[in-house]
Amino acid sequence: MNARLLAQVEATIRRHGMMRAGGRVGVAVSGGADSVALLLILLELRGKLGITLLVAHFNHQLRGPESDADESFVRELAMRHGLEFAAGREDVAARARENRWNVEDAARRLRYGFFEELVTTGRAEWIAVGHTADDQAETVLARLARGTGPTGLAGIYPVVGHVVRPLLETRREELRDELCARGQGWREDASNRDLTRLRARVRHSVLPLIERELQPGAVKHLSELAHLVREEESFWTALVQNCFESSVTKSGAGLSIRIADLIEPPAIREALTQATGESGALEAVSKRLIRRLAAESRGLRGQLASLHVEQVLRLAREGHSGQRVPLPGGAEVERVFDRLVFTPPQTASGEDQETTDAPPSYEYSVKFSEEGAATVLIPEIRKRLSLKVIDWPGGARDTSISAATLDRDLLCPPLLFRNWRPGDGYRPVGRQGVRKMKRLFQEYKIPARERKAWPVLTSGGRLAWAGRLPVAEEFAAGDNTRTAVAIVEENL
Repeated sequence: MNARLLAQVEATIRRHGMMRAGGRVGVAVSGGADSVALLLILLELRGKLGITLLVAHFNHQLRGPESDADESFVRELAMRHGLEFAAGREDVAARARENRWNVEDAARRLRYGFFEELVTTGRAEWIAVGHTADDQAETVLARLARGTGPTGLAGIYPVVGHVVRPLLETRREELRDELCARGQGWREDASNRDLTRLRARVRHSVLPLIERELQPGAVKHLSELAHLVREEESFWTALVQNCFESSVTKSGAGLSIRIADLIEPPAIREALTQATGESGALEAVSKRLIRRLAAESRGLRGQLASLHVEQVLRLAREGHSGQRVPLPGGAEVERVFDRLVFTPPQTASGEDQETTDAPPSYEYSVKFSEEGAATVLIPEIRKRLSLKVIDWPGGARDTSISAATLDRDLLCPPLLFRNWRPGDGYRPVGRQGVRKMKRLFQEYKIPARERKAWPVLTSGGRLAWAGRLPVAEEFAAGDNTRTAVAIVEENL
């Protein structure tokens, strides 16, 4: 095999730390020229790299007999070289209809799901796929045409998790020339020439025209651009991660951030304003922080566009509590007083749940053990409520006790944890007069979605404790308390 080609691919593998000696690599082979060339190159390099190979093929069942012929071709190729063969198959079109995905997206999800299964079951440590420098250039150009930001210009990454791309710095033409020189055939997928698809038009029409009429080195330059942007993205990723860790908190099933911390992230505010003297740098961080929050909330569902980011920024700057911005895939962002809450699809709702849905009804009795402890699991709200009797001498009370505390001697049976109900109210400790729960929710800025099944503890039918709200004055531990009951609330 061409020594220069082998050296180039080996250099890419070592530069990006794609695999280590003694490892097992699954080579994703579709039957196309690029993936067949990848397999032959890794066969030549496996001795120097100290790796063993497995051939992995996923049958999308999109082209009937042609798809089955692709699978047979790859199986025979693996057998010819004495390699283990792993095949996966799925009716991609049916799964796309079932989940309302487009077919191309469904194919990618299911194919990479199969690869991930090979890794999790221990059949491979890495999956090598055949993306080339041409694929990189096509990706960058297509994203430019659709509209993208710096993150999109980073293109295809050489290493993502267990997936590695040894051919990412190699031209497609070189690979085909090598296959022809060896007399090695490959399979052609006619759908790759479907010019109704943007990617096919870029590959077969736009990029060749640019290289022929405008700049012969366009593929090389676009690939280099992607590499430079990825270097910049590494810095941005570290910066945004710092802001994320210092400012973002869990909020139920979602994530929450103070609006002030989103607009001017405290972790970098002073450094950026001193360095630039303008707000543009801070806004750039804010936008990336929004994308990070959305990614954590949405998983892989939908494409977040610049429009969505601008809508979230507008909500932060000009919106009012209770307003929401929907995100692709069913997630949403809600302004809750001075915070934004990013909620994932499975829990997001376009309506105020407190008023539109009847709250789930639950009621659990509290029974203390001989050691003076009790634990109540409430699956309806995925909470564990733990109660513990503690000594309460007058001189030992201090702020080190983070749990809510009640006077044990003032509590009377039955002790019940239940959901709050309209009309519930009590006198909060240190306050004058009874407050309705609904008013306390507003006063303490409890998000509407959290109020729906809010837990309370009743003692003899009267409210004694109400989650993160103040305890009731008549049951609160005080100067005359001998023993107290501490209540700790945890998520299941």
